[in-house]
Amino acid sequence: MNKRERLENTFAGEPTDRVPVALWRHFPGDDQRAADLARSVVEFQQDYDWDFVKVTPASSYCTADYGLQDEWQGAGEGTRTVTKRAVNRSMDWTELRSLDPFRGELGKHLECLRLVGEHFGEEVPVIATIFSPLAQAKDLAGKETLIHHMRTQPDRLHSGLNVITDSTLRFIDALKRLNIAGIFYAVQHASHNVMSEIEYRTFGVPYDRKIIEVLPGKWWFNMLHLHGNAPMFNLFASAPVQAINWHDRDTEPSLTEAKELYKGALCGGLSRETHVHFGTPAMVKQTARDAIRQTESRRFILSTGCVVMVTSPLSNLRAVRESVEVVAV
Repeated sequence: MNKRERLENTFAGEPTDRVPVALWRHFPGDDQRAADLARSVVEFQQDYDWDFVKVTPASSYCTADYGLQDEWQGAGEGTRTVTKRAVNRSMDWTELRSLDPFRGELGKHLECLRLVGEHFGEEVPVIATIFSPLAQAKDLAGKETLIHHMRTQPDRLHSGLNVITDSTLRFIDALKRLNIAGIFYAVQHASHNVMSEIEYRTFGVPYDRKIIEVLPGKWWFNMLHLHGNAPMFNLFASAPVQAINWHDRDTEPSLTEAKELYKGALCGGLSRETHVHFGTPAMVKQTARDAIRQTESRRFILSTGCVVMVTSPLSNLRAVRESVEVVAV
């Protein structure tokens, strides 16, 4: 089977020659230039031969053009630290304006995705990272300020979220010109540890729906990522995406429970910290076998619940890839 056949069979719950597998990571420093990030992504894929490539830019690629500033300060997961917010007062939400996807950091990332897509052609599926409007708003204002504005000036926040959503839809429209299989849609606030379900239904769901429902039919591989502990999995159990990724080893639901809730593919099985970062190759393979057993090798993609740390042992990354060869179906 080629990679697309393996993945499409997985989405449909059909037999495959083996369980699909993929990891993704940040490339701090390289993520500031389109050609450098593209080269790093390509070389990572060449080293491990994952079943798909998830391109992971600096998280600020979609917010920097509003005025946000950040810098690389050595975070283990490869993320950059915000040094200047674009939203400080609640009125700032009403002053945001839609972004041109072909200019600034957005345009730079389009170029990176073009380079990656052209390199792999039809051989390796490529998915682009899209952050939810609420996740982008968190970067613009900071977590505490966002929650404060949400509860004290909801209309102004909605104004900002509408602009962010419009910019995101424009970027997705630009993505349609590129050779990608779909998107990795990152949701960060659908967590009971962050806000109530009513709050997320008000400030998250309407904007998520606007994005997910306009994804073109030719994109055959769209993945939803639910970040953090205590995810509101029930809100997305019927989402029209092909796969869901979350921290299944660190929080509920388990793979077994999720398979009853969601009819697409489940992506996970490994903790990026406990197993891939602090563990050993033997631990990685043992945990992978357990995940494959839980899912009976159907509707399952072996991965971690989020980006792998930039300093994780390479032997553990190799072990992840080797796990699906050892447990062939």
